[in-house]
Amino acid sequence: MRPKHRLPFEILFEDRDVIVIDKPEGLLTTHTKVLGRLAREAQLTAENLLNDYVRKGQLKSRNRVWLVHRLDRETSGVMMFAKSEDVSEAFRSHWNEVTEKTYRARVEGLLESEEGVFESYLQEDADGYKVRSVPAPTQASKRANSQKPAKLARTEWKRLSTRDGTTLVEVMLKSGRKNQIRVHFSEAGHPVVGDVKYGAHKASRLYLHARKLRFRHPFSGKWLEFSAKAPRGLEDAQADRT
Repeated sequence: MRPKHRLPFEILFEDRDVIVIDKPEGLLTTHTKVLGRLAREAQLTAENLLNDYVRKGQLKSRNRVWLVHRLDRETSGVMMFAKSEDVSEAFRSHWNEVTEKTYRARVEGLLESEEGVFESYLQEDADGYKVRSVPAPTQASKRANSQKPAKLARTEWKRLSTRDGTTLVEVMLKSGRKNQIRVHFSEAGHPVVGDVKYGAHKASRLYLHARKLRFRHPFSGKWLEFSAKAPRGLEDAQADRT
């Protein structure tokens, strides 16, 4: 039995171990840096909404969901939560080996190549607000740096179509770093449309969408795939037929 309140997103799949949802643009994945448990639990986030859902209105229930990965507030699309800490840890420990993520993005400017790869070491600024590419870390720099360590990020993409001075691309992540797609395309001179944070002009939304998530189930071992319909401005008739 589901709780009486209506969730503001679709549940694409659910079993005893995972929940897969279609997260809308504008919804936080998890709480921001607020103090106090009650303040964190009061924030409107996908995590809190799903906690209410799995508790089925029973305030004393210990049921909850665990983060497996994140989507930025401005990014829509497929994302997954675990229903136990063990499942969450199983995914997080082997994320790149057991998952495949495909995004749809519209970027500023016209990309001349049909496909390409961005690869760099990404590091968060000291305040955690932005991310940037940095030189490959040495052992000495790792010891001297008090910030979070730089991590290798690989972004593969292919051009789908062009329109009004923008390019629609399909993006395959080979790592899962914070703001990875946004940083790589911005540093290449083609920020995601609407991504003011990384140098784009203001638009009606951030034109970035998690289109597909494929993963190996931690217990059955079967590969499962789920997709979320591309929102307006990110559709591609030919690609969406496949």
